[in-house]
Amino acid sequence: MQLLHKRTQLALIVLMIAISASCGGRANQDAAKKPARPPTIVFMTDFGTANDAVAICKAVMLQIVPDVRIMDITHQVTPFSIEEAARDLYGVTPYYPEGTVFIVVVDPGVGTSRKAIVVKSKRGQLFVLPDNGIITPVADRDGIEGAREITNTAWMIGDKVSSTFHGRDIFSPAAAHLAAREDWTFVGPEVENLVRLQPRVAKVEAKGITAEVIGLDDPFGSLITDIAADDFKSLGYALGEKVTVQIDKKPYPMPYVKTFMDVPIGQPLLYVDSRGGVGFALNERDFSKTYKISPGVAVFIPRKRQ
Repeated sequence: MQLLHKRTQLALIVLMIAISASCGGRANQDAAKKPARPPTIVFMTDFGTANDAVAICKAVMLQIVPDVRIMDITHQVTPFSIEEAARDLYGVTPYYPEGTVFIVVVDPGVGTSRKAIVVKSKRGQLFVLPDNGIITPVADRDGIEGAREITNTAWMIGDKVSSTFHGRDIFSPAAAHLAAREDWTFVGPEVENLVRLQPRVAKVEAKGITAEVIGLDDPFGSLITDIAADDFKSLGYALGEKVTVQIDKKPYPMPYVKTFMDVPIGQPLLYVDSRGGVGFALNERDFSKTYKISPGVAVFIPRKRQ
């Protein structure tokens, strides 16, 4: 009886091992059948949407890599604003995975001696853009593995490259070749020194913070400043307290609050925006249009009186 019992136990163990192996094999087969994630290109320009430029660039990419997903950041960057493009790129890239290809065409120097480049970050993301400083904030945060100039004509649209539409002729085909997972080093020679933006930085002093409006949170018209949240908090204001901000040398009293509906509709507020900087808004109104304020004007926030 004992021998029979041991044989039964052994048979059960063998059966369990066989079932486990079979399930594991099926799981591996299922994983092998799972389709690979299609390549992703993330696209940003100052071309606008009132012409055919964006559609042409996308068509160029799709001809080279038909299964690519093309995601848009925006095509409404303020024309020629390298700083705005750099800020938007910096804000978007953390939400995309390794291997994503970003193409940014905000290129006031198109057709000049400025380089068209591919940059690879230490996060494994690839950037196709002009060497005009757009990559600076991302490079400072994520680090750069390398940069190369786009000179390989096989990675361009053809022999005749326009002097005014490198978005179509150089940047779009290069981005598509990268999305097709071709070796990025084939694009051209290494670039040792990239052009750098000189970021605007708010100045913190004993009397307060001197800063600048650096952009608009469109379409809402809220003002974006170069004041970091921690620098503002060092002035001593608590949530709910009123702050008299000077914008373009004019006083604007407003409360420091968490969100827009903390004030009545049409009233101004100071808040820390989603980028971690200080912003000024009107609840359900357009601050910029109401007060005729555009980027570039000076801002001063005094230190709280003790």
